[in-house]
Amino acid sequence: MRTGTIVGVNGNHLTVEFAGTVAQNEVAYALLDTLRLKAEVVRVRGRCADLQVFESSAGLRVGDLVEFTGEPLAAELGPGLLGQIYDGLQNPLHALAERDGFFLQRGAYLPALDETRRWPFAPIVKPGMVVAAGDMLGTVPEGVFQHRVMVPFDLRGRWRVVEMAAAGDFRVHETVAVVRNEAGHELPLSLAFRWPVKQAIRLYRERLAPTEPLITQIRILDSLFPVARGGTYCIPGPFGAGKTLLQQLTSRFAQVDIVIIAACGERAGEVVETIRDFPQLTDPLTGRTLMERTIVVANTSSMPVAAREASVYTAVTMAEYYRQMGLDVLLLADSTSRWAQAMRERSGRLEEIPGEEAFPAYLESVIADFYERAGCVRLRDGRIGSLTIGGTISPAGGNFDEPVTRATLKAVGAFHALSRERADARCYPAVDPLESWSRYPGVIPAERLRQLRRLLTKAHEIGQMMKVVGEEGTPLADFILYLKGEFFDAVYLQQNAFDPVDAATPAARQQCVFALLEDLLAARFALNNRDEAREFFQRLRLHVLELNHAPWESAAFAEQFRRIRDFAAGQCESAGLAAVAGPLRLALVETPLEAEIYRAPRMKPATKADLAMRPPDETDHP
Repeated sequence: MRTGTIVGVNGNHLTVEFAGTVAQNEVAYALLDTLRLKAEVVRVRGRCADLQVFESSAGLRVGDLVEFTGEPLAAELGPGLLGQIYDGLQNPLHALAERDGFFLQRGAYLPALDETRRWPFAPIVKPGMVVAAGDMLGTVPEGVFQHRVMVPFDLRGRWRVVEMAAAGDFRVHETVAVVRNEAGHELPLSLAFRWPVKQAIRLYRERLAPTEPLITQIRILDSLFPVARGGTYCIPGPFGAGKTLLQQLTSRFAQVDIVIIAACGERAGEVVETIRDFPQLTDPLTGRTLMERTIVVANTSSMPVAAREASVYTAVTMAEYYRQMGLDVLLLADSTSRWAQAMRERSGRLEEIPGEEAFPAYLESVIADFYERAGCVRLRDGRIGSLTIGGTISPAGGNFDEPVTRATLKAVGAFHALSRERADARCYPAVDPLESWSRYPGVIPAERLRQLRRLLTKAHEIGQMMKVVGEEGTPLADFILYLKGEFFDAVYLQQNAFDPVDAATPAARQQCVFALLEDLLAARFALNNRDEAREFFQRLRLHVLELNHAPWESAAFAEQFRRIRDFAAGQCESAGLAAVAGPLRLALVETPLEAEIYRAPRMKPATKADLAMRPPDETDHP
């Protein structure tokens, strides 16, 4: 064991003088009486190394010893990760609480995997077969999945299986196979192995473009600002705008196999709520507890700041591990702003040249490297796995022009901007439909979305004008256009998170309801004045909200669908009505702007006959 001597202490930053060789990202332990405080080498300069301690460094003095392990900061990968709650260094918090109480002790570390539990191992390969890094040796059941036991990712070249254990129960570190390379070196393999957290896993045949939508069952995301399977997205917003709530509901209803939550510097109360609620939630995909396919990496704001960076990389490494099994994984990082603040603090103690707002000059490259670890890949055995990464951002005062937000926007494929105004109005989710964007395809064709966004933009402009001139100074046609925008926002862009039906909307239902709303928005209604228009759209809103609470493909859904069509058809403009109107002011909901918006065949103004169609059946579902 190589040792060094502390020559400088600055908070959790140590300057250590050493002899021999020390590598960046190497793990070291600062010795304080009987404690061994874990640290990481962040910079090497000549015979001195700069270390960041993942614990409180109180009590460390110049002259104290530091032990270098020669190993990088790594995560332990194997069966038993699912359902666990770890800190940033992959210590199981439940086991720590059972051993040391509910207050974390300095220098307390435990193995990430239960070393006493036995797993029923079923071998796949036989002696004499040739394997390489990432190849499957066998399987063990883990929850609802067959956990693939793989050859360690750091093995180079081809290895021949010399010995292979028969089917049976094994602990994670018991030998299940022995392999030999061409040089004659033999290596025992177990159910688990380690991998450096800051090194991406690239054991795949091909990297695929993220084109398949990841269905979150949140309408405004799936329809307007979709996320692709294997893509990236960010959720910036001020404090209290609902970032954590949106991520939690996404983790529950998103159509993925594994969910990993990295609480990076999040408030302890929110993390505790997640830890308390997840074991009690029923997984809509499996019917079992949601925690069975979830991993939580908790590094709260009350924990050491230095471990925030480690928590992010530990989480993404475990996510890549399950992606290598051909599974779809969703990683939610909350919040990347606090991760960036930890980098700023470390950079300041290293006396590096600061960038904007004292963040390190390499902030953009670090954030880009993190999001680039997402992707959809074809593995060597032909399976396709994906890792989708979504991160929240907490800009001070909701200012999206600050460095962390700007750096993230350059790296992600979708931008879900949360609005303070919408959050204060109790809109869920508080995603701003005018500020947000996405580069990925969704469940609604792009051409129809462009037309809808133009409608929403015009309705917003009219709303801003009405704040100045009032309703009386607004033309009736413009006022109706404003009501249409409000109507679509209330019945489609917002969801009732407490309603068991409306909280999650399947893709087929989104397509069906969106087509209905297109017809309603394009229809020409005979309205006499603002009061009549306001009452009509209010009643129409109530009808559609009742539709949102009706179970999908049920008799109640079909009946309410028919009622909406009948109600709208009763107010729809017709030639006969127009001919006898005389002096009656007839407001046709088709301004010159709308005529341009709805020029596409799908968006042509609907007639009374169109709206009075039969109730929906299976043919209505795209």
